[in-house]
Amino acid sequence: MPAPLITIPSTPELPQNADAVVIGGGIIGVCAAYFMARQGMHVALIEKGRIGGEQSSRNWGWCRQQNRDARELPLSTKSLDLWEEITADLGEDLGFRRCGLLYLSDNEAEIEGWAKWGKFAATQGVASHMLSAAEAAERGVATGKRWKGGVFAPTDAIADPARATPLIAKGILKYGGSVHQFCAARGIETEAGKVSGVITENGVIKTSQVVMAGGAWASSFCRQLGIRFPQASVRSTILSVMPGAEGIPDALHTAEVSITRRGDGGYTLATSGRAQVDPTPQQLRFANKFLPMFAKRWRILSPGDLQGWLSGHETLSKWALDQPTPMERIRILDPRPSQEIVNETLARARRLLPALGSVPIQAGWAGYIDSTPDGVPVIDQAANLPGFLLAAGFSGHGFGIGPGAGRLIAELVTGKTPFVEHRQYSLSRLGKSAWGKVSEF
Repeated sequence: MPAPLITIPSTPELPQNADAVVIGGGIIGVCAAYFMARQGMHVALIEKGRIGGEQSSRNWGWCRQQNRDARELPLSTKSLDLWEEITADLGEDLGFRRCGLLYLSDNEAEIEGWAKWGKFAATQGVASHMLSAAEAAERGVATGKRWKGGVFAPTDAIADPARATPLIAKGILKYGGSVHQFCAARGIETEAGKVSGVITENGVIKTSQVVMAGGAWASSFCRQLGIRFPQASVRSTILSVMPGAEGIPDALHTAEVSITRRGDGGYTLATSGRAQVDPTPQQLRFANKFLPMFAKRWRILSPGDLQGWLSGHETLSKWALDQPTPMERIRILDPRPSQEIVNETLARARRLLPALGSVPIQAGWAGYIDSTPDGVPVIDQAANLPGFLLAAGFSGHGFGIGPGAGRLIAELVTGKTPFVEHRQYSLSRLGKSAWGKVSEF
């Protein structure tokens, strides 16, 4: 079944012109459009399905700095402040709470890795408190077991994936922008080699600036424009349980299972990193780029089925601009969850947290997590198409860092000085060897 998601109305008519068009109504595209609208731009957000309908409503809801890659950390830190700022600006409940994130472990190597990251975090002004065995047992009392150690990230937070993206999209309307659901982008018009418009299934919007924030669909769209963007997706399954359990931390990670308290008092349950690899034409195309990542994670990845191939989000085909595209055939990626993973995750959670023993399942769902070969997103202007900015490949981290990424995108589009060094998110870096050394953090 689909993940829980609130819905918002669309703007009735497509504008003939816009200062910028954002393609993709996930958290990245919505935040980018929101910040552009706040800066006075007339921005149109177009989404082939529903706002937040894909991975932006199918994730854990964590907004973390802990254990971030060094390149993503500035986005994470800025995002935490922006989550609060957006909440205050809109007067809406996005479910954002700085409850802190708790990590517990019996693996000494894992604990050492957290401690190493904590030393790096201290140089960046990020709080990361290592826990002794006694402190871990005290914070993890709901598990009823002792732990070798852990870490607590007191300033990290959670937000509600069912509410956040649609409600931020309402902010676009507040500042004079427009939001268009069930309106797929088919292609880009150009004049003198530059962006001049976006061709949608409902007509053309004239514009000189386009942001492609299409998530798992981004690479296949870029291929239509002659832009090579290495991207691959895995299918992740998670579930939620009904309210009723008491005394469980709001956000807890262990090797066995990770849990997040939901706005209704229930919990989202997931096994970190556990996913299925559905073969697709695009995965075969970029296989050499993703071999290092898959080799590192082979113990928690398993073969999938043909859902990914049939959905068309990673097609290598070219499509006609005057005919329905794969995005119109599959409006919302809603793959079947793995019942095996649902059952195993629930069993793990109930073993770890006795309070969940009699709490029934509320829902289970799956989603496609799009990744780059190094696990860091691309936020970059296309070298061969002035006016086209790619923002995709957030590798399962997009929800938490969405506000920071959106702010950066808006600054790049409007020509303002970016708040963070953005060359680390360049597309060109992915042309290098996939076996090259990346940042430790």
